[in-house]
Amino acid sequence: MQITAAVAPEPGAEFVLETVELDEPRADEILVRVTASGLCHTDLITKDDPRRREPVVLGHESTGTVERVGAEITGIRPGDRVALSYRSCGACRRCAAGDRAYCARARRLNGSGRRPDGSPTLTWRGAPLGGSFFGQSGFATYALATADNAVVLPDAVDPLVAAPLGCGFQTGAGAVLNVLRPAPEDSLVVFGAGGVGLAALLAARAAGVRTTIAVDVLPERRALALRLGAGAALDPGADDLVARVRELTGGGATHALEATGLAPVFEQALAALGATGALTVVGLGAASARLDLRDLLHRGKTVRGCIEGDAVPQRFIPELLALHAAGRFPVAELVTAYAFADINRAVADQRAGRVLKPVLTW
Repeated sequence: MQITAAVAPEPGAEFVLETVELDEPRADEILVRVTASGLCHTDLITKDDPRRREPVVLGHESTGTVERVGAEITGIRPGDRVALSYRSCGACRRCAAGDRAYCARARRLNGSGRRPDGSPTLTWRGAPLGGSFFGQSGFATYALATADNAVVLPDAVDPLVAAPLGCGFQTGAGAVLNVLRPAPEDSLVVFGAGGVGLAALLAARAAGVRTTIAVDVLPERRALALRLGAGAALDPGADDLVARVRELTGGGATHALEATGLAPVFEQALAALGATGALTVVGLGAASARLDLRDLLHRGKTVRGCIEGDAVPQRFIPELLALHAAGRFPVAELVTAYAFADINRAVADQRAGRVLKPVLTW
């Protein structure tokens, strides 16, 4: 079928709206009419990756309405509203252990540009077009997805809230609730108060953590963090940040989240931890950073990475929606809506720091 999609034609180029061909849903696929799709840092990194060799349709934080389901699909019906997240095989050792974000087939299922059997879901100008991004490629009017990356939503859920739960908000909140798990008497410092970082802050507030600190270079983001309940918001370029964190937390934070992907920020975050403190890294960026092994050893610190908030979307997204409905996870304040045709303006605004989480709507 013919659909409209935002095609990333070559690394560094802007998105272009084009008419492309979407394959018919197979027995294990669902056809979704997309209503909203969040713009994530991962989309932009992939769009501009110089190693990319073909045009691609991105988008991996989508919501929509199911139009058709394949013969093998159970539990999802035409007319259902769904949120789309990442894919996992469900059969490998990691999936069986509940660690679906670290699925052994994650790269093929989410980033190969094809179905697992190598066939394309999209064609453009008579040639295969990169698709199946996170099992969806949601920057389009329609997307093919599967049961393992679709979450059925209540009818009353706002798509502007639900869409970013597929990745960005799920990542930040999950890093706190599923990985760090701070107690009310603990302290959390979030380095990078963007959409992921502030979702983490809100999750910590929902968990009752009494000492929360946001660190960001932009004064507007620091002000928003304070409005959302952070106990302090610090400028990383002012004074001695690590000393200030230690002062506010009584000797060093018990928990920290690094959401910028910048090596110097990682080093600051690790230094700001107190003894036996834990740092979780979610920022995608630098490939290496300096690690003070003596500090790590003698102070018993822990560092680990986190993908997709270590979440199983079918369980975690409904939990976050319940927190939002109860007023304890007000992520709507982080979202700015854009018409889908304004995708390049949304990219520019996000990169300039004018908005936190753009969500494209049809």
